[in-house]
Amino acid sequence: MAPQSVAEVEALGRLCSPARGHLELKEYSVTEIINAGTGDRVCVDTCSNFFLDEGVLVGSFGGGFLLCCSETHPLPYMPTRPFRVNAGAVSSYILSSHDRTNYLSELRQGDTVIGVKVTGDTRPLVIGRAKIETRPLLLIKSRSTDGDTASVMLQNDWHVRVLGRAGAVHNITELKVGSKILGYTAASARHVGVAVDEYCLEQ
Repeated sequence: MAPQSVAEVEALGRLCSPARGHLELKEYSVTEIINAGTGDRVCVDTCSNFFLDEGVLVGSFGGGFLLCCSETHPLPYMPTRPFRVNAGAVSSYILSSHDRTNYLSELRQGDTVIGVKVTGDTRPLVIGRAKIETRPLLLIKSRSTDGDTASVMLQNDWHVRVLGRAGAVHNITELKVGSKILGYTAASARHVGVAVDEYCLEQ
């Protein structure tokens, strides 16, 4: 490239910058909380530190996601790990881009997911490690005012958190029916992570 002006250099810089976008998050009310036994869960360790009001969108079904908080907030008995989200069961979906999902079990070092702030602003994050361990699980079900549902299986531990409006942090062991948390509604039918227009029943 032989730029003729500073503006051309700036335009090239914009083309080479990671794409950022916006998602329309909405509020969900917790409808049910169930001890779900033991299973394998995934910690997603990225190559960036999360902001205090940022996490990843994870869900048990392809059409509904809840905003899982990173480990940026202080704990009384362990150091913070601001690069990490304790993201849920291996079978859960994670929004890896604005139009694609992956199973948490599929994530590998070098893959990309999107970090999502409570404002809906997003950015790409590179995965440094995905760590799978067996832990007790808690099933959280929720519904929005317009009738959309979202649920997620998370490790049953006080330090695992979800986010609400204005960056409110909710420890999942302290959630109650009626608690307000943030989530996202996406295409309900997917094949290998891509939205498809066909009949698909998840239950």
